[in-house]
Amino acid sequence: MYSMLIKLELKQMLRSRWMQLVCLLFTFVFTAIIVIQQMALPDVEGFTRQTASFLNVLLFLLPLFILTIGSMSIAGDVESGWYSLLKTYPMTRMQYITGKYIATVLAFLLVVLLAFGVIVTLGGILGDVRLPTIFITLTLLCILIFVSLAVSIGAFAKTRLLALSLSLVIWSVFLLLISYALMAIGTVVAGHVMQKLTIIAIHINPVEWLRFGYFIFTNQASVLGPAFYSVTKFYSSSLGYTLYGAITMLWIICPLAFSSRLLKKGGRR
Repeated sequence: MYSMLIKLELKQMLRSRWMQLVCLLFTFVFTAIIVIQQMALPDVEGFTRQTASFLNVLLFLLPLFILTIGSMSIAGDVESGWYSLLKTYPMTRMQYITGKYIATVLAFLLVVLLAFGVIVTLGGILGDVRLPTIFITLTLLCILIFVSLAVSIGAFAKTRLLALSLSLVIWSVFLLLISYALMAIGTVVAGHVMQKLTIIAIHINPVEWLRFGYFIFTNQASVLGPAFYSVTKFYSSSLGYTLYGAITMLWIICPLAFSSRLLKKGGRR
């Protein structure tokens, strides 16, 4: 039953018009970035405009689609009564949650792999187009983290409309509001206080956490400036790598565990 749930959910995800549109959007945007980079911008080493564009598009669009599509999938099961029907089968709550999680992760992996496949193909045509391994790893971590958050949002929401609304709110908080709040606070507090608040924001915001990881693992932490030298030096060490991995795992595991508690309490729905 568990494997059947994964296959069924994956098939439904891939047949969804939403997923097909997301796939076309990512392929088009990444292809446009490559073409512009190759034709209009010089080939330079390090943190190029191409890598910056890839990173910004990935961390801006991918979380949005994962949160909305993933959360509505869970909320739709609760709203339609499909989840109540599944509870009559020999399957635990955690099996249901992990099944939905794995199916959603696989669906988005297929989407980005198709987009990356087009990039690699263009690399053979245009020449000198590289897709760094760390960028692929970052994409995988982004999917793993935000699918977990999407599952928890869907488990909390009673309807697909509420799931969509909560997803947009949380996406706005992570992508926009925290950054704007820091800029506003920075106008009234001392520099050292602002530095500490920024470090805290990096740890509690998965988008900035992934961006920070890109700079650390590509040895380009200098772009963050001298104010963050101590924290970047720590995370560039073996202990820092271990801590980064542990915090990333917490971002994946904690929302899934929270989802199980929410579905247990919401059994009366």
